[in-house]
Amino acid sequence: MILFGEHSVVYKGPAIVLAIDKRARVIAFKRGDKKIYIDADDLGFSGYFENDIYYPTHGKAWRGRNLSALNITARKVMEHVGVEGGLTLVVRSMIPIAVGLGSSAAVCVATTAAVGELFNGNLTKEEIATLSFEGEKIIHGTPSGVDNNVATYGGIMKYERGKSFERLGLDSTLPFIIGNTRFKRSTRDQVENVKTLKDRNPEFVDLIIDAMGNLSRVGLDALLNHDLIKLGDLMNINHGLLSALGVSTGDLDRLVHAARRAGALGAKLTGAGGGGCMIALAEEQNLSDVEKAIQLARGESLRVSVTDEGVQTRRLEPGNS
Repeated sequence: MILFGEHSVVYKGPAIVLAIDKRARVIAFKRGDKKIYIDADDLGFSGYFENDIYYPTHGKAWRGRNLSALNITARKVMEHVGVEGGLTLVVRSMIPIAVGLGSSAAVCVATTAAVGELFNGNLTKEEIATLSFEGEKIIHGTPSGVDNNVATYGGIMKYERGKSFERLGLDSTLPFIIGNTRFKRSTRDQVENVKTLKDRNPEFVDLIIDAMGNLSRVGLDALLNHDLIKLGDLMNINHGLLSALGVSTGDLDRLVHAARRAGALGAKLTGAGGGGCMIALAEEQNLSDVEKAIQLARGESLRVSVTDEGVQTRRLEPGNS
């Protein structure tokens, strides 16, 4: 979940990204052939790859685009640990797809860890993050790498282009409410739209980008100091700046303002915008009211907390799942 730095991180300043306690699960089994079969039935599609060509068994053929990242990820892991063969991957995720919550990164990380464990690869977290990035590139083209890193390590991550990732911890839980518009969007399209606006109006958009970069730095301090009032103010300001870049929508604004009216300290879109999700910060006594307000505003609500737990692996006993 991106707290601050959407779009501005492309040009200047850090993005502040939080790992949340909703998980993706991948179970890996060896096969007797060289196919990569992916069971993603809870997402509505399944199929297998043979010589990197997708053959659907459930759902439309174009869904292979959604699964090709896992095929590549699994192949890269097997190449890394020096094995060949086929796999069945059972994918189950609590994270909505294509709404700005890093679902693709979470599933790529889970795939990397599962395949590495299956073949006794003893992968380090650094190796898991690096190999998962290969799958992310299939989906996003030139991603920053922050999603696969925060999914691997958990906690809070500060990312700035040209600099190394900085991992941070939070010494107490911090609940957020996610409001999902249920409208899927393309990150690439939104990034390109902001670039076009910036190219046409650099004298104004550059000032917005500068402000957002500074806001990310101050926002991180407020987060680490647990200054919820300050954090909420900065979230509200950040949403206004993102709206000025044209990446908010009527649906997102409706959920943001409903949350604020219900007592949220701050609310903003999260991710690329153009649809997807918003997030709200509220004190404990107001969380239920904020959730209800988002639902009444025709959004899907999800209560989450920041977590320091990253990727985990375990071996299943025969007959268990």
